[in-house]
Amino acid sequence: MDQKIRDVLEELRGMLQADGGDLEVVSIEGTTVTLRLQGACGCCPHAQMTLKNGIERVLREKVNPDIVVERAE
Repeated sequence: MDQKIRDVLEELRGMLQADGGDLEVVSIEGTTVTLRLQGACGCCPHAQMTLKNGIERVLREKVNPDIVVERAE
């Protein structure tokens, strides 16, 4: 499952990079994925929405419905 998560995150990076941001995988422990948003996304007021309504939603649809995405500071 770890590799599936990383593959989906790699697909999503392009969208973040188009807006001047990026993401870093801090850890994947079971179904908990901890990410650090970088660049423009790191300080964006909508960062939490990006994580929950964007990245988490896609990971749940494509990999496992139990995935939880958390933000690393």
